[in-house]
Amino acid sequence: MGKRIGIENSLAAAEAIMMANVDVVAAYPITPQTHIVEHLSELVADGELDAEFIPVESEHAAMSVCCGSSAVGARTFTCTSSQGLALMNEIVFIAPSLRLPIVMILANRSMSGPLSIWNDHTDVMSIRDCGWIQVFTENGQEIFDHVMFAFRVAEDPKISLPLIVNVDGFTLTHVIEPIEYWDQETVTKYLPDFKPVNVLDPDHPVTMGAFGMPSIFTEAKKSQDQALINSKPGIVQAWEEMGKLTGRHYRPVETNCAEDAETVFLTMGSFGETVSIAVDELRKQGKPVGQIKIRLWRPFPFEEFRQAVQGVKKIIIVDRAISYGGPGGPVAGEIRSLLYGEDNMPVITNFLCGLAGRDVTPEDYIAMYEKSEAMKGIVREEDYIFYGVRE
Repeated sequence: MGKRIGIENSLAAAEAIMMANVDVVAAYPITPQTHIVEHLSELVADGELDAEFIPVESEHAAMSVCCGSSAVGARTFTCTSSQGLALMNEIVFIAPSLRLPIVMILANRSMSGPLSIWNDHTDVMSIRDCGWIQVFTENGQEIFDHVMFAFRVAEDPKISLPLIVNVDGFTLTHVIEPIEYWDQETVTKYLPDFKPVNVLDPDHPVTMGAFGMPSIFTEAKKSQDQALINSKPGIVQAWEEMGKLTGRHYRPVETNCAEDAETVFLTMGSFGETVSIAVDELRKQGKPVGQIKIRLWRPFPFEEFRQAVQGVKKIIIVDRAISYGGPGGPVAGEIRSLLYGEDNMPVITNFLCGLAGRDVTPEDYIAMYEKSEAMKGIVREEDYIFYGVRE
């Protein structure tokens, strides 16, 4: 592999995008993703990256440009966050229906109001069902690796779907970490040249995104859903091949001390590393506690998740977004639905925490475990806890 560098994660992500030889970057600045596209603009301006950098007037325009550039066969990248994603929302839903393999880093941040620039998962949960492949990262090395992974998977001719790499805003984007860079030989071996499935070409006309009458719309949506489901083998293969090249192995569902655990924490994103500290401490106390981390959010890894929770009696789900008026957090709602009717279904306790970047420490997770243990019997779906709310 390449050299190891201490660098801000956002800058490392931009340099990974450069090494992936992207053709078009279209983006609009919004905290906390701005450093990524700022650095990309510098790399283009300095001649280090031979690409078109398009400074658009809005996030809606950014995704519109990305759809156009991807449709003509250009390797395409964008980046956004929070309210920028909300403005981009209309076109976000169009990209997967057109099977355009755009890569986007989403620097996860709270949605207004009140206005916040800090991190939680409100933005990504707002587009949970948009049709993109979606993965979560925990640290800077995972961000760097998943830039390569994202282009590899999205552009696979058997997949041809857009992909979101979720990166916790500030918690990861603005932190300096030691990153092991890939050498260019490894990049070339792992990431082939982009050969689009369908291309807009005046000499060979095709139609993309035509008007869908009711008589064909349901069939089009079923086809789109099946394409996302069918992407999973290619996703797993891309992780397996990355593991052979880098020695870092990623999976749809990853576990920590879960083999003999009676209670497991369920996390997504950077909180996973903090929870692992709490798990280690509880293990020292003799508590049968483990951890499950969802890396692949869409398509959801049903089989791997069911396997991971076999024998588990209780799941503590840490949600960083709210399903207002619903069953607490969106992740808890999905897991309850997934496990409903299973023999010996684990009891689920749902904690909402870390909203707008509020600190959640290992001691807090230990307190959640103790509170969960004190809750005897079946916990109803409507029972969820806003952890750490001031009285």
